[in-house]
Formats: sequence, structure tokens, C-alpha cells
Amino acid sequence: MRAKSSTNGIVIVREQSRKEKTEFNKLQKRLRRNVGNAIVDYNMIEDGDRVMVCLSGGKDSYGMLDILLNLRQSAPVDFELVAVNLDQKQPGFPEQVLPEYLSALDIPYYILEKDTYSIVKEVVPEGKTTCGLCSRLRRGSLYGFANEIGATKIALGHHRDDIVETLFLNMFFNGKLKAMPPKLLSDDKKNVVIRPLSYCKEKDLARFAAYKEFPIIPCNLCGSQENLQRVQVKKMLAQWEREYPGRTESIFRSIRNVAPSQLADSDLFDFSRLRIEPDPDLYVPAIQVVNL
Repeated sequence: MRAKSSTNGIVIVREQSRKEKTEFNKLQKRLRRNVGNAIVDYNMIEDGDRVMVCLSGGKDSYGMLDILLNLRQSAPVDFELVAVNLDQKQPGFPEQVLPEYLSALDIPYYILEKDTYSIVKEVVPEGKTTCGLCSRLRRGSLYGFANEIGATKIALGHHRDDIVETLFLNMFFNGKLKAMPPKLLSDDKKNVVIRPLSYCKEKDLARFAAYKEFPIIPCNLCGSQENLQRVQVKKMLAQWEREYPGRTESIFRSIRNVAPSQLADSDLFDFSRLRIEPDPDLYVPAIQVVNL
């Protein structure tokens, strides 16, 4: 069933067509399969894990929680899910949306309140990118809380397209060949971060969110910054995808298929020790002209 609101405020419920149901089932199975494969490939979730699922109120984190809840029912290991949202005190943030949504899911959840919005607006000059500082403040708060509740894994909602975009951002602006790993041990070795959506396409998650009608909460900090470097990279990749369908997936596969000897990082590959191995039994006669 799909709910639509009419112009006079009356909610009209429309039955999905057979085609819509079929398309949704295919989409849902694909997303669950991709998440399941990523979890297995990187051993993201183990028996007895307490997974802290970070919810921002965006389409990706809603989708991640929905899929993990479903997979938990048939998973070969037993694990716990705890939903956590960080209320950063952005003006107009609808504080009731996530508690109402999570209360209906029969899942433990926490809403953390920390005014990082004011800090970001005070520190970052007008017109400059807020993402870097906002991300660090948010990450620090979430990492600390994960330790408090005994979470063994922290699940973030980054998808395949986020990973590819980050690859190009680091190449273009930081001079580094790095992206977002599907699984990460924090620098202090106190938290393990997992990204179950690593194999999922953003467009699939957007369609899934539309079908499920998640109560999406927009971000006033980063969502309105059209000149962000990430926005420009996203546009570039979208253009490539239109011209050469499948290119984004090919780029993502390359991240999983690295050949250090074909790059130039001497910390990853010891080029200095490369030597030929001459054949001691090789005999070269003293001939001035050789016909090849």
C-alpha cells in the first residue's frame, strides 16, 4: 500500500500495481543481497556483536537500518542492533520524527543532544565548507558514546557512490589514493566502523526510501551547499555514468583490485630491491652481427 496526501489534506491510500510490487521486490532483494555480501566479505558482523546503527534521518541510514533489521532475522550469527541519532541542534530540526519512527520498530535507541551546529557556524567562515569540522565533531561524539554503551561495531550509511566520490576527492584535492574502507579500526583502536551499504548504489537506496516512505530529515548544514567539492565530483561521475554506463561500478571494482607494483608508492612496494636474475649458465658468443 502507498499513502498519498491530497491537496485538501485527506490521505489517499493507493494500492501498488503488480508491476510496482515486482520492481520493489527486486530492489529489496538486490539491496539485501548486496548488504549481506559486504558483511560476509569483510566479516563486518560477528556472533555476539552489539552494532550501533548511526541514523542521520537521511535515506541511506534509514535504508541501512531497515535492511539490517531484516537480515538479522535469518542471519547465521546472533547480534544486537542499537539505533543512535545525534541531534546537532540545527534550527528547525524536527526532534519528534526519529523517536516516533524508532518507537514503532521495537528496537532500542538513543537520541544524543549536542550543539555542534553552533560550533560549526562560529568557527567556519560564511561560504566555506562545513563538512570537515561537522564530520569530526559528529564522529567524536558517536565514537565516545559507542564505548559507553558497549557497542562492538559502529555502522555508518556510506554507500558505493560515496566511496567512489571520496576516492576522487582525495586524488583531486589531497594528492592521495584513498577512499572509504568497508571496515575500519579507529586510530585509538577502540572502535570498529563498518559500512554495510558499501556494495549498494545510491539510486537504489533512493528508490527504496521512496517506496518505504521514510520520514526524511534534510540537513541544513551541508545539504544546501551546492559548491561543495563533493557535489562537483558527484556531478562529474553522473556525467560519466550517462556517457559510459557502468563506469562507477568499474571504478569501485578497481578499489577492490589494487596492484601496488603498478603504482608508485614505495611504502607499499619495495621498488628499490628490483633486480634481474641473470642466468649463470648463459653463454654469449663473441659474434659481432646477430640475425634476429
